[in-house]
Amino acid sequence: MTIGVLKEPAFETRVSLLAEAVSTLTKKGITVLVESDAGAKSSCNNADYEAAGAQIKARNEVLKNADIVLSIHSLDASESALNEKKILIGVFQPLSNKPLMESYAANNITSFSMDMLPRTTRAQAMDVLSSQANIAGYKAVLTAATSYSRYFPMFMTAAGSIAPAKVLILGAGVAGLQAIATAKRLGAVVEVFDTRPAVKEEVMSLGAKFVEVEGAADASKAGGYAVEQTDDYKQKQQQRIAESIAKSDIIITTAQIPGKKAPILVTEEMLNTMRNGSVIIDLAAATGGNTPATKNNETVNYKGITIIGNSNLQATMPSDASKLFGKNILNFLQLIIDKEGNLNLNWEDELVKGSCITHEGKIVHERMN
Repeated sequence: MTIGVLKEPAFETRVSLLAEAVSTLTKKGITVLVESDAGAKSSCNNADYEAAGAQIKARNEVLKNADIVLSIHSLDASESALNEKKILIGVFQPLSNKPLMESYAANNITSFSMDMLPRTTRAQAMDVLSSQANIAGYKAVLTAATSYSRYFPMFMTAAGSIAPAKVLILGAGVAGLQAIATAKRLGAVVEVFDTRPAVKEEVMSLGAKFVEVEGAADASKAGGYAVEQTDDYKQKQQQRIAESIAKSDIIITTAQIPGKKAPILVTEEMLNTMRNGSVIIDLAAATGGNTPATKNNETVNYKGITIIGNSNLQATMPSDASKLFGKNILNFLQLIIDKEGNLNLNWEDELVKGSCITHEGKIVHERMN
């Protein structure tokens, strides 16, 4: 068995496996090929990989000789050495990239997209979305703090008192919960909105106030994601959010719906009620953003409000982000590689089946058909 680790596109600082993860594989007799400088931006150089037992190769050699190819971002199926019977593992966002998935199927490539992994208790050790969102939520608050022109905590000084910053977090998933914890550590007053009433207890346990809106659609079967809401609920939701936004200094938005454009939670009218110097960190920027003024990978000044659109904040902490991502991948590999180091695709396993997008020349995931 040979596993290949590719260098990510220029904008990405992470790598799918660090040297410490590679050593786990090589000790089992698995050959690991690493594209030259794949881990350079994650503080893991070629020598580190070689010390872990990996071989440093050119990209084409990795693609040609690896049975399993690891890449966080999707690959173009036209890459010359990417031929049939290869197994690709990464985060391919297939619901938004169906033409690419069709090209994988046409090239007889078996692909596993980790963002489609069923979000069950057993899958937690492989959940790349959660491990990376945890970092993004933490870094979102730090980014807001450095962009905000005032203190986060309350200060009482001889020169006068400083009121604490008021932070509103829209979405209490993994990123949102970490953002709550980090904002509270910095001394902010935190309010949280989420369409799922079930997260209220978690929010309050972290010391934040939960903004409740009655009548939300049941999201219990959505795998931890947001779901589409009724027009009546959306109207109530906007009214309650508007009240909180008008008194907030910092807003962190995280709401996304898989395969669809991110919902607009902060309307133009709401933006106009915010005070000069306020900051919005929009983690849903890659899918359109939760505000109408958000631009992905850009910082926008909207009437004195700083709106930072960044869905890849985890890449600003590449060493730990790569470490956690690699651990997720190692745990997943245990499902498809037996103790002797041979490939074993068990289609009876819900995690193997649930994350497989293409196999034997077809798109096989039920949500893609």
